[in-house]
Amino acid sequence: MSNCILCTEELKPGEGELIWRGDDCRVILVNDPDLPGFCRVIWNRHVSEMTDLTYGEREHVMALVFAVEEAIRHVMHPDKVNLAALGNMVPHIHWHVIPRFKDDAFFPGSAWSVRAQETPQASLENRKMLAQALPEAIRSAISQMH
Repeated sequence: MSNCILCTEELKPGEGELIWRGDDCRVILVNDPDLPGFCRVIWNRHVSEMTDLTYGEREHVMALVFAVEEAIRHVMHPDKVNLAALGNMVPHIHWHVIPRFKDDAFFPGSAWSVRAQETPQASLENRKMLAQALPEAIRSAISQMH
């Protein structure tokens, strides 16, 4: 699909960091100032729905989502991890893996909610520092899948 922003693998400046790329999927560390550690697992080919994938492909993408979640939990120590695959705005398979904290800007709502509070700056800075270790932790978790 020519107008799908996820079909292109190039990240715009400031959008995030490509952490890992395989034949079928890639993992991006999103540059979200309110939610450090926010990652996306993106299916490389344009496919809209999980049921359009084969059973093996479904298992593969979910194994990657779980590897990313595991790394986020290990590195970031969040209060909760949100997994979301909405696709309403971008109908291309991608999973959001988001570390959530009781003092983050949107808690207890979703990451797309209206701000509920201001996160203390010290907490944000600490989470940004922790998120710097995520790329290696995620690559390590993925390498252990095989």
